Amino acid sequence: MTREVSIEIKAGETGSSIATSLFSKGVVKSSQSFFRIAVSDSRSEQIAPGTHQIQRNICAQDALNQLLDSKRIVGLVNIVEGAWISEILPQLYTAGFAPADVASSLRSIKKPNGFTNTEGLLFPAQYSFAKGTSAEAAIASMVENANSAMQKAGFFSSGLKFSPQQLLIIASLLQAEGNTGDFGKISQVIRNRLKIGMPLQFDSTVHYIKKSRGSVFLSTQSTLISSPFNTYRRYGLPPGPINNPGLAAMRAATNPTPGNWLYFITVAPFDTRFTADIDQFNEWKIEYKKNLRAGKFRSSR
Repeated sequence: MTREVSIEIKAGETGSSIATSLFSKGVVKSSQSFFRIAVSDSRSEQIAPGTHQIQRNICAQDALNQLLDSKRIVGLVNIVEGAWISEILPQLYTAGFAPADVASSLRSIKKPNGFTNTEGLLFPAQYSFAKGTSAEAAIASMVENANSAMQKAGFFSSGLKFSPQQLLIIASLLQAEGNTGDFGKISQVIRNRLKIGMPLQFDSTVHYIKKSRGSVFLSTQSTLISSPFNTYRRYGLPPGPINNPGLAAMRAATNPTPGNWLYFITVAPFDTRFTADIDQFNEWKIEYKKNLRAGKFRSSR
């Protein structure tokens, strides 16, 4: 069996640098041959940072293929935007972290000032943890990335009407409720409803309580669930984030699109409409139900 070696790929590393590493570790016979293959193949742009286990003494094309194989990345944890902690935990276990260590680290991890929940602070990204990395260090890196993203989004700027924790909650609602292009408008809807004391009534908060994915329809019974996260029964923002949002949602949380909208509804996948008129909203709701019965939402998340 061909022996494997560890190749560490840093974020933003150049093709020539990767080629040199592959040659020095005995993966390819020539750094130039790998560089030529990488330049001619657009897939090379998808090489992920992290520690890759690659066979030695292989051709340049096979080296590229192995670098593109996510199964060869050591300790891989891929957090998608909007993931719940309950969805991230199995990945941490698969990456080799003991459940007890993960649970202990989630309880004890140092959070940015003013934050009480770990949900929302595990920043979406692809992580690769080297063998021997502690659960505490792994989770700390996610929290550090979230803190950096919140700083970029202006969460800690002075003069804001919402605290950083509240902005993270808003960002999580945006992440769950719409597509990136609609984040700014939904951010304004939240502000408009809170301003007049109108309940948010977001389906996503009930889905979070029930831990239900892929369901578009929400029953009336579900809206009656007793939970502080149920924005059908409770006024104001939920007490914590309902997922782990990405940078785009964070930026929209601090930069809403101006408008007087109070209602929005996705009548079909990627067709979300906004209005301040309840009659218009109810007309769109009829259209939404028609599309739901026709199965137009079956392929949506």
